[in-house]
Amino acid sequence: MTHITRRRFNRRLSEGLLGTAILAHSPLACAMGAKEREDRSLGIALVGLGSYSTYQLAPALQDTKFCHLAGIVTGTKAKEGIWASKHNIEEKNIYNYENFDSIAENENIDIVYVVLPNSMHAEFSIRATKAGKHVICEKPMAISVGECDEIIDACKKAGVKLGIGYRLHSEPYTQEIKKYVKEKTFGEVNYIMAEAAYRSRGNPGQWRLNKSLSGGGALVNMGVYSIQSAIYGTGENPVSVTAQEFSTRPEYFKDTDETITAQFEFPGGAMGNIFTSHNASANRLYASCTNGWFTLQPASTYIPLAGETSRGPIRFPNESQQKLQMDDFASHILNGTVNRAPGEMGKRDMIIVEAIYKSIAEGNRKISLDLGKLGLV
Repeated sequence: MTHITRRRFNRRLSEGLLGTAILAHSPLACAMGAKEREDRSLGIALVGLGSYSTYQLAPALQDTKFCHLAGIVTGTKAKEGIWASKHNIEEKNIYNYENFDSIAENENIDIVYVVLPNSMHAEFSIRATKAGKHVICEKPMAISVGECDEIIDACKKAGVKLGIGYRLHSEPYTQEIKKYVKEKTFGEVNYIMAEAAYRSRGNPGQWRLNKSLSGGGALVNMGVYSIQSAIYGTGENPVSVTAQEFSTRPEYFKDTDETITAQFEFPGGAMGNIFTSHNASANRLYASCTNGWFTLQPASTYIPLAGETSRGPIRFPNESQQKLQMDDFASHILNGTVNRAPGEMGKRDMIIVEAIYKSIAEGNRKISLDLGKLGLV
């Protein structure tokens, strides 16, 4: 049998790449039983320390079971000391964008979470894979389908796991909706509507309104929530899309889309409408079915979601969505549980995004989609 160092053993164990035969004959097998592997906590390094990392991810990592905040990567020197002090991060686990690749030698870090502007997702996800680290890439996965393929291929080549930052797939309201659809609790879905929007004001210089950094406007930021809702709310990928774009504040939205609507056709016969905007407030999922209806409002915020059906309200205790998401991904690595948001899901959504932009560019033409079951979990 090929010699496996303890370091390589631990890394490959976390990747799920060692077979039961190796485990059975390893002298560490007795020392690391099933419960100990289950209780192991994986170290996460956050790449990019903006508001999402600061106010959502870092606090959530104080309560996770299968992972913890182990390192940071930032281009702002002042943040290093602030984060080190607040989160008790060792100096050896602090990196910048130039020395990031040396993270390969750091056994304290198992997962790299890329929380950078969209145009940097592919670069740092791929660099993380070359360092032998598992990857969580924040949504949208990339700024093109081609970049999504590059990330997926790099992860496969390196033998590491890939998850997309779709936190909603781990929270109970969304899981309940997916259960309704799978079990046909309210019959077949005939019509679905999904809205995700907020009003941007006062900061025209933000990176989300810079197409070179964001790859798009409302559609790639909030629109992916609408796309996701329409898909898990029907249990199917759309077979066509027709889209329209509107702008009432062109002086503010100079470089990116302000408001987009789109219509989906689904293979089971359902019709869908999505709405997304950086110039309106909306946050809702609604489905009309043959034997009733279900809705979430809000459907995609960080604050507790709320839901109702034709049979009564939906109620679950409030938990951090980010905590649930990161624990799910770490458990996927450690215990082989389902990957709730794999790379193929991020790629599928970018295929739809590109089809929506194509429909708009070609005079609102209907664009056919051949997605099969890509990204359905």
